[in-house]
Amino acid sequence: MKNKTVIFKHVLRTKKTFKYSILLLLLVVTNYASAIQPNFTTEEIKFVSEGVSLAGTIFTPKNIEAAVVIVHGSGQEKRMIDFATTLANNGIAVLTYDKRGVGESAGVYAGPEVGTNNVDFSNLNLLSLDASAAVNTLSKSLPNDKIAIGLIGGSQAGWIIPLAAEKNKKVKFMTIFSGALITVKEQLRFQFYTNGDQNFWDTHSEEDTRKHVFNDPDKYEFIDTNPNDVLSKLSISGIWIFGGKDIQVPVKLSVEYLDKLKSKGKQYEYKLFPNLGHNTAFSNDEEPMKDAINWIKNISNLKNQK
Repeated sequence: MKNKTVIFKHVLRTKKTFKYSILLLLLVVTNYASAIQPNFTTEEIKFVSEGVSLAGTIFTPKNIEAAVVIVHGSGQEKRMIDFATTLANNGIAVLTYDKRGVGESAGVYAGPEVGTNNVDFSNLNLLSLDASAAVNTLSKSLPNDKIAIGLIGGSQAGWIIPLAAEKNKKVKFMTIFSGALITVKEQLRFQFYTNGDQNFWDTHSEEDTRKHVFNDPDKYEFIDTNPNDVLSKLSISGIWIFGGKDIQVPVKLSVEYLDKLKSKGKQYEYKLFPNLGHNTAFSNDEEPMKDAINWIKNISNLKNQK
């Protein structure tokens, strides 16, 4: 009986010691976490574009190396907090906002996603005006006017970003993930032809695909947009990041158009990841985002040296 009592007391002491150790560990972790200051601050803001109030968040790093406005792809997209956090942690100031008619932003969202005024030039142009207004808002929040401001986004943003850059001379560079350099109608023909088949490129040739892109009848009628018309006029730097297995954008065709623009002296670059699809920015591969961030920093440094 005496031995059982001793064992019981020993167990109690062990449990108390364990609980104390856990509490002490939690206290240390909490104090350590509170001692680590974030690399950036955030500010909730509102700005006006074409008579509509748009809501967003500005991320301001301690040491700003560049600044960007995030431009949405298609869909009812709110501000991209995770995307902005990644950029801000790498010294890039960011303004990300809720698309008009979405989240806390006023106005009317144009949809549904395919075949309506969502992809009509009038809507793409309106969204580019929103991006331009966001650039002006971000510019006012920066400590000086030497910090290069650019636009970053993917997919549908590939048409919107050049339109916004044409409107706003504050835009010094463009970073575009999986953005088409073909017209909107051609892109829709391609998208309908691939029909979401992830193995599309295993069973179809480039030649056959281009026949469909250029010759298929259109399922919807709207005012088209050709990004090359604007890209041929711009004199800023740009990079496109593509995935070789993209089934929403014909990458080889887009690259050919980029090469033509480069041959005419345009400051455009591209990087191809053969094994990735359309979602190059947020795939499991971290390299596309790292490459984009490094490119932005290099371009910004070059702009600051001029």
